[in-house]
Amino acid sequence: MKICVVFGHFNTENSFNACIRDAFIDEATKIGHEIDLINLYNETEQLPFYRSDINPPPKLVLEYRKRLEEADAMFLISACHNLRMNIILENWIDWVLHPTWFFSYKSIMPDSKFFGNYGYPVAGAMKNKIGIVSMTYGGPMVSYFNFSFFDNIPYRRLKKSIFQSGGLKTKYLRFYSVLPNMKKSEFEKHMQKVRKFARSLK
Repeated sequence: MKICVVFGHFNTENSFNACIRDAFIDEATKIGHEIDLINLYNETEQLPFYRSDINPPPKLVLEYRKRLEEADAMFLISACHNLRMNIILENWIDWVLHPTWFFSYKSIMPDSKFFGNYGYPVAGAMKNKIGIVSMTYGGPMVSYFNFSFFDNIPYRRLKKSIFQSGGLKTKYLRFYSVLPNMKKSEFEKHMQKVRKFARSLK
């Protein structure tokens, strides 16, 4: 399997998210998977902030899409910021996972005055591929569950509103209480979770 890893944390060297990335890549390559890594903050060329009036999209967007077309899975890694993914990764999603390459929209009643815009998405270039999301949270699990579905906003928004539109099969990893003073035993437990997840991919 070829996996395109898109890493969206500013600390690409020794952050907790970087450790997730490195543990995953190490374990995945051990069992024969091929990795295409995109460290967004380290890219020589950066995408501009998304604007819908820039059409056709920047050449860099087309290059990213080509890399995804050649992969079997896409793995997005980010910390949770204000119940969203990191802004650089959100911007990447806006540019790359965009109609009509990622999906197109088909109206059920195109000639209707009242329901002309009502319809459904038709999956595009990544149909039936795997979409993986890794999110890290600063607080404990219970602090998010106290706010009902807030814990699931980033993941469910990606799964329901984006990944499903593109026909992706979704998998996810979530890590709570990710703080600088984390115990070594707790850190190692998280890394074992990442390695187990990598071994589960087929």
